[in-house]
Amino acid sequence: MMRDTIILRVVAKLLLPAILIFAFYVQFHGDYGPGGGFQAGVAAAGAIILYGMIFGIPAAKHVIPTTVVEIMVPLGVLIFAGTGVVSMMLGENYLNYSPLRAAPGDGQHMGILIVEAGVFITVASTMLAIFYGFGGLADEADAEAAEAAEDGEK
Repeated sequence: MMRDTIILRVVAKLLLPAILIFAFYVQFHGDYGPGGGFQAGVAAAGAIILYGMIFGIPAAKHVIPTTVVEIMVPLGVLIFAGTGVVSMMLGENYLNYSPLRAAPGDGQHMGILIVEAGVFITVASTMLAIFYGFGGLADEADAEAAEAAEDGEK
């Protein structure tokens, strides 16, 4: 099992902070070049998934509980959609962020940052929800196999 390999555990502990820093770099660099909320969300979720694969899904769920993930999925969509609704309420088109600040360019920049944050939250939490769902099935299968092996030894 991967959890018992000391080399993987040490390397993962060294890599996880770097992966998360890279994810936030991609998030905040996204409006100046390639990157943004989707890529950053995938990288951040990948870090937690790596943690779960090495240290076990219960350890990953301790870092980011299932209830938090279940709240984050619709919260990200709400942030994305809500930004557009606010723009409409201020008299502009759905995703025209100009009215969010006094200067139209500043409003566009702020709107993109808010929308990209919503995308980041949605993508990262959706990937974690899928991982927790499928990973939980694997843990249940492992537990059933262990019980069957114990019953067979008796």
